[in-house]
Amino acid sequence: MKRLLTLITAAALCAPAAAHAIEPSNIPQTMVPNIHGKSLTTPVAWGASNGVVFAGVGGTINAPYSDKADGAAALGIGVGDPIKNLGAQITIISLDLDGWEEYSMGVHLHHDFGGGTAAAIGVENVMLTEGGDSDNSFYAVVSHGMQGDMFVNDSGSSKLHFSVGIGDGRFGDKSGMDIATGKGEHGTYVFGNVAYEMFEEFNAIVDWNGINLNAGVSKTFWLDKFPVAVTLGAADLTDNSGDDVRFIFAVGTGFKI
Repeated sequence: MKRLLTLITAAALCAPAAAHAIEPSNIPQTMVPNIHGKSLTTPVAWGASNGVVFAGVGGTINAPYSDKADGAAALGIGVGDPIKNLGAQITIISLDLDGWEEYSMGVHLHHDFGGGTAAAIGVENVMLTEGGDSDNSFYAVVSHGMQGDMFVNDSGSSKLHFSVGIGDGRFGDKSGMDIATGKGEHGTYVFGNVAYEMFEEFNAIVDWNGINLNAGVSKTFWLDKFPVAVTLGAADLTDNSGDDVRFIFAVGTGFKI
């Protein structure tokens, strides 16, 4: 479940145009990231800010070393201004969709440097209740949306995005079952993702979370004035962790208050 948290949050954050602040007119226009999801199981530096509220649900079929599906839900808000100073994204996650008894929190502090580049530091899985299946994971990440005519879509946003980061916890510590089945104790503690917009319609995504490789797609739909981001993917594509390839999914939305 711990690797689903980023998937759910990413889906919830994909779309609101209100989340992007407008740069001063005397600065050359920057191609902002497009509205679709940009990662599956890894953080990106961009985040919610300026009063954007977001929510999402997601899951995996099946959970690693299990014949049962698993899921989580997230609710959060972004405050501050990442262009002028700093944005702060705070997320509350329900880890138990059956009894709704286990909750954790994530904090993501991010700054937009302009030119399509942002950086962030954060922590995931700060338990607010008893339970949970992992410890805190701290990370730092840099993201960039490629600039230039060859990377612009019809709406003037960037089509190609990538992120590189380092972290502890889930970004390198393998599970007890991985260790018991001879898959080693540690991953790379370095993670990354690449997302490219296909046919002006959706992002194709590949990410490495420090433990395993994942691939998928993400698209944001508009229902009236509300964006709904849908992300679908396949996780654990290598034998480095887990017992099989898994289907992962998330649906999210957001709006500015």
